[in-house]
Amino acid sequence: MKKSMKKIFGKRILAAGLAVILAAATFTGCGNDGRTGDGGKTKVVLNEVAHSIFYAPMYVAIEKGYFAEEGINIELVTGFGADKTMTAVLTGEADIGFMGSESTIYTYAGGTEDYVVNFAQLTQRAGNFLVSREPIDHFEWGMLAGKDVLGGRAGGMPEMVFEYILNKNNIDPMADLSIDQSIDFGSTAAAFSGGQGDFTVEFEPHATMLEQKGEGYVVASLGEDSGYVPYTSFSAKKSYLEKNKDVVQAFTNALQKGMDFVQDHTPEEIAEAIAPQFPETDMETLTAIVKRYYDQDTWKENLVFEESAFDLLQNILDDSGVLKERVPYGDLVTKEFAEEAAK
Repeated sequence: MKKSMKKIFGKRILAAGLAVILAAATFTGCGNDGRTGDGGKTKVVLNEVAHSIFYAPMYVAIEKGYFAEEGINIELVTGFGADKTMTAVLTGEADIGFMGSESTIYTYAGGTEDYVVNFAQLTQRAGNFLVSREPIDHFEWGMLAGKDVLGGRAGGMPEMVFEYILNKNNIDPMADLSIDQSIDFGSTAAAFSGGQGDFTVEFEPHATMLEQKGEGYVVASLGEDSGYVPYTSFSAKKSYLEKNKDVVQAFTNALQKGMDFVQDHTPEEIAEAIAPQFPETDMETLTAIVKRYYDQDTWKENLVFEESAFDLLQNILDDSGVLKERVPYGDLVTKEFAEEAAK
């Protein structure tokens, strides 16, 4: 009963969020195709779900001037949540969204006519870490039994990947531990510092900052324990992709240059390249975080979003009880731009 009730609750949350997104799409104008930028470059508004070192190849492409080389003037906006990023794309406030691709599945399943299509996958592992109040030399997931964990929102990739790992380890997320999903994204580290929870699931830089303050200890990587997962991707409305093929190809070409850079350079060199994006983070911390992501093989060699990865994503959604029926890969993913950029 407890498990089924949580699934129903999660679906209600997703339905409510989707209703807001669809309403915004209905009452806002048709978008901003044909933007022009400085120096004759095409302006592209890119809305990212969060501003995180986890997305290093994108920032390399910005800071190394790869987008400018491809004739694109990037305006980067942080959405602070996949629901907000998706709304920006659907309403035309953003040309391209960068978020978990599960959001494109939700809007497609909700009946959006001009739905959002994934055209480039950036990360292939989860980017969050399990943080404990005490150091644990040989952590096992069974140690979470009976514990209080600060998790993520229902229907979001951080929470679903966490539950996916628990299920893989024969732990019932609904019955064997308590997962607090009431805290806003980005606020869990502060809540943990304030005494809430026995464990917390954190992105960087929060995981490292908790360690530096002696308030927490990273005991597991969700990226390593979940395996290869299509965690984040770039997407745009179907109509935008159809009308702006050259722009999307140029955008993808620039991203591929960023991907090549992180494959061919050390964590120290990557940290130096993206440092202007994170002026509040000292180089030692920035390098340590980059190395943590680098060592777990976070970034793909290319941007191609394969069907097997999309199937795995839908398996995770199924396990979390938020997917009523499978959606077609051929509708929601195009490999055209990524394959061309990888040549």
